[in-house]
Amino acid sequence: MEARFCDETDFGFGWIAPQPASMLRASHALADGGRVWLLDPVECEGVDERIRALGEPAGVIQLLDRHARDCVALAERYGVPLHVTPYDGVPESPFEALEVVRIPRWKEVALWWPERRVLAVGDALGTLRYFRAPGEELGVHPLLRLTPPRALGRLDPEHVLCGHGRGVHGPAAGAALREALAGSRRRTPAWLVGLARRH
Repeated sequence: MEARFCDETDFGFGWIAPQPASMLRASHALADGGRVWLLDPVECEGVDERIRALGEPAGVIQLLDRHARDCVALAERYGVPLHVTPYDGVPESPFEALEVVRIPRWKEVALWWPERRVLAVGDALGTLRYFRAPGEELGVHPLLRLTPPRALGRLDPEHVLCGHGRGVHGPAAGAALREALAGSRRRTPAWLVGLARRH
């Protein structure tokens, strides 16, 4: 299956798997000093060549316990470590690990790259339509709308990368993050109305 590329920067890129179309499963490759980390990757045509052009694979990072995707297969192919929900961080990487959720059946870590002001989140935030209330550019996962991960609000990202949907980039990214977290509970009724109208 052929990827749809997104989230293009000078330090990496993202890609969206074509199936299942409704999920917009997004993966990312981020490079620092010629080393490349793959986040929640799904195997797609054309991605391997772009990863190799970006640098030498250094690790595969699974941000969410249920986002196994093709993490194991790609870690084995590239001969690199697989880091599954690395709450204690990823050694020799530029990322800080941030605990998002740690409960039975939902373990999720976000990555913060201070130098590049990149926040990568697997499932807690997304740009899928069913994540977002009317007017939201970025939305909190429906199951977390009443208890959003407010700790992420202390960050001021220039790039928010999501596991579902395209990311949010530029000066508006930090505002979109803060608005999503601050308004998720308040806008839950509007989100429910919007969801009902779409279905």
